[in-house]
Amino acid sequence: MALIWITQAIYVEDYKVKLTFNDGVSATVDLKDHLVGEIFEPLEDVEFFKKFELDSWTLTWPNDSDFSPEYLYELALTEEKKNLNQVDGSSRFS
Repeated sequence: MALIWITQAIYVEDYKVKLTFNDGVSATVDLKDHLVGEIFEPLEDVEFFKKFELDSWTLTWPNDSDFSPEYLYELALTEEKKNLNQVDGSSRFS
């Protein structure tokens, strides 16, 4: 896999963030079910979750929690695939 990073992150609602990556992939990911572990406990508060920032490659929060861009990229590809399948019943990933 080529080096991947996030170029844009926009808060959508709840635990959803629209992410755009350096290769042009863009999707809204829901991170609610991925906030597992002590480091992510503060993010369960939506107001704290909204405080994410985009550093030079991924999302970070004030408590130093983050997700690797590769992990977020895989989530985005999964969402993109689901959305394509819902739109026309086919997918470039099939």
